[in-house]
Amino acid sequence: MSRTLVIIGLAIVAIGLLWPWLSKLPLGHLPGDIIIKRENVAFYFPITTMILISILLSLILWLFNR
Repeated sequence: MSRTLVIIGLAIVAIGLLWPWLSKLPLGHLPGDIIIKRENVAFYFPITTMILISILLSLILWLFNR
């Protein structure tokens, strides 16, 4: 349990340090992301981005568990 928490903490720190470069990636604006803008309402559902992140996290976790 403690090893998992340390790994999660290190991942959060790494994301925080890399944030200036990660924010420039086109994640969230991929084809397949649903964006509906009306007068007073904006609905945003990044389905393609969520699938891509899920696949990448699954591959990373699979590699760590090998």
